[in-house]
Amino acid sequence: MATTLLSVSIALLAGLLMTRLFKRLKLPSVTAYLIAGVLVGPHCLGMLHQDGVGFTSHEGMEGLALISEVALGFIAFSIGNEFRISDLKKTGKQATVIGIFQALVATLFVDLALYGMHLLMPEILPLPTVLILGAIATATAPAATLMVVRQYKAKGPLTKLLLPIVALDDAVGLIIFAVSFGIARAMASGNVDLISILVNPIIEIAASLLLGALMGWILTFLEKLFNSNTNRLNLTIAFVFLTVSLAMIDFHIGAVHVQFSSLLVCMMLGTIFCNICPLSHDLMERSDKWTSPLFALFFVISGAELDLEILKNGFVVLVGVVYILARSAGKYLGTLGSAKMVRCEPQICKYLGITLLPQAGVALGMCTIAAATPELGESGEIIRNITLFAVLIYELVGPVLTRMSLQAAGEISPIPDHVKNRRHHKLNEAKELRGE
Repeated sequence: MATTLLSVSIALLAGLLMTRLFKRLKLPSVTAYLIAGVLVGPHCLGMLHQDGVGFTSHEGMEGLALISEVALGFIAFSIGNEFRISDLKKTGKQATVIGIFQALVATLFVDLALYGMHLLMPEILPLPTVLILGAIATATAPAATLMVVRQYKAKGPLTKLLLPIVALDDAVGLIIFAVSFGIARAMASGNVDLISILVNPIIEIAASLLLGALMGWILTFLEKLFNSNTNRLNLTIAFVFLTVSLAMIDFHIGAVHVQFSSLLVCMMLGTIFCNICPLSHDLMERSDKWTSPLFALFFVISGAELDLEILKNGFVVLVGVVYILARSAGKYLGTLGSAKMVRCEPQICKYLGITLLPQAGVALGMCTIAAATPELGESGEIIRNITLFAVLIYELVGPVLTRMSLQAAGEISPIPDHVKNRRHHKLNEAKELRGE
């Protein structure tokens, strides 16, 4: 326990110190946290095998999965705040069309590209693997996107459209993955199971939205019992913890498997809460400040979990590069075409697709399911390794591209001169007090 706590504290400190270096390079803090995670992970400091100094193995990090689950819950809760009815009246149609269209185009592009590779080497890259990787291509990383938006205080029409699309993207991704995964498993085993292909994904999404809505209503009702904003904040945080824990429950009703998506549940919790609670805006801002170190730790842990060993596998790297190129083209062109279709502003059409490239948590969850499926055999492990390679590249490059796109779209404002002068003046005063 003590060594785990020491490792976590060193990881967080390493991430914070790395942001100072990356600030000089004008790179996002998300990238700094991920690099810090790699440095304290099993492939760098962990190789010293000194407990507490770094994470010595991926297996030893499994106990930290709870931190990641909670962090993703708060991230989804924050994104739910973007679904205010007043804003959706303006952007709801655009977000829905773009969110669905770009996900489908990304899947199509990856399926076609990998199918071409399947024709060249059918034994190594079977068709079920192609279908599952195409479905995984839909997923976007809401965490990285949200962190970049917050760090640079991005504001504007592109940002307002981006966060709802990222949220919707995961719902669409769950459906596409469930259908593609069910077909792939049926092809591998020879048994077609319509319940797992159609019924289970629909129930998962409906149950997740229902649970989130119920928890949002209860939270708003209980907030009325407290007059102190501190107690209201404590209640809000407790409810996100409670919602994440309830979303982990799954059970069977006959042949139907009922489970929840923690991302969708917490997003719905935030959506209902921000629309029916009069104090939600203030409480959301206070919650964001409380979760800042939690998000930083989440990205450092994510960096430590990146498996650099997969870079030694030439086949994985080759397929991974094709996957990345096809998915990136699908996301960008799908967004470009649908944005023009719903008559978005030129800067949205040009830059929105680039901001949807980051990929992490949801994709990793999908590939984990594939790797644990007996019917897929060795294909499950191939899917996992290719996804891990793509996540490694996307997580390191994606946040930088997101910042550049938001900046090019004019939604990241430079620091005003008077703020720079005030900071410089305070720094000089501090130096004078120290006698420097």
